Amino acid sequence: MSNLASIKNNLVTIVSHDPGGAEILSDWVACQSSPYLLVLDGPARKIFERKLGKIDAIPLEQAIAQTDWVLTGTSWQSDIEIQAIKVAKKLNKRSISFLDHWVNYPQRFMLDGKFILPDEIWVGDKDAFSLAKKEFPETDIRLQSNPYFDNLKSQINQLNAHSSPKPTEKYILYACSPLSELAKLKFHDDLYWGFSDHDAVRFFLKNIAILKHSTNKVILRPHPSEKKGKYDWAVAEYAPNVSIGGHKSLLEEIISADIVSGCNSMAMVIGLIAEKRVVNALPPGTLTNALPMNNIEQMSTLLENHTL
Repeated sequence: MSNLASIKNNLVTIVSHDPGGAEILSDWVACQSSPYLLVLDGPARKIFERKLGKIDAIPLEQAIAQTDWVLTGTSWQSDIEIQAIKVAKKLNKRSISFLDHWVNYPQRFMLDGKFILPDEIWVGDKDAFSLAKKEFPETDIRLQSNPYFDNLKSQINQLNAHSSPKPTEKYILYACSPLSELAKLKFHDDLYWGFSDHDAVRFFLKNIAILKHSTNKVILRPHPSEKKGKYDWAVAEYAPNVSIGGHKSLLEEIISADIVSGCNSMAMVIGLIAEKRVVNALPPGTLTNALPMNNIEQMSTLLENHTL
């Protein structure tokens, strides 16, 4: 059974696609002395290049053949990490995956209806550890420091220390999620969860008064994988209170916001780290709150209590 101490000086292949895993793995790489090769696709490339500089592309099997072990993220929008685990098994290399969220653990390791699990799974908090142990009782689960969260806390302190003393316009940040695309990809039904991305945004905007905020100004921040213009309808329909964000970093937009909202999104967790009020905007009768933090408010509950 391996551990970080025994493998950290060996050459590792890092494999990543989706933003959540890319944020964690890029920060892990940045604070390690381990030599590495990178196999990146999709949003992960920009995230790694933002932190590490220009990156040369290396084919998956070629990279794994040259290294001693493999560290992957997990993705909804790609099977590159699962393919990496398969190649590692074929080449008799140890594979480890770092989970970046608290939902849909089994689906993250499923390809063509079959589980393809790594030799070891890393998690960054106790809640994720408990969930992973329950879902994968036969797999070695290790609790590690979450390098992304550690880096966020440092950045938050720096941004707060250098923030302008001038008052800024108050707003609510809604972090969009490509739930419809993910449902269609995994379950072949874009309404698998009972609502679309547009339904969720409309529910939030229609009921925003329940938050009792001093302004109804909302910035919709599209997910990095979403197409430009996806939420232009909301800007037109709810003008002048709604605008599209994403022009600054996620952390900058969160720090400048009073409230952070979304649907089970990682941005909401970052909002908690930044000590913001956080509201889950899942429409009633659909998904339940999947984030383990008990200080996240539920918009559907606020509405229910309001009508009692």
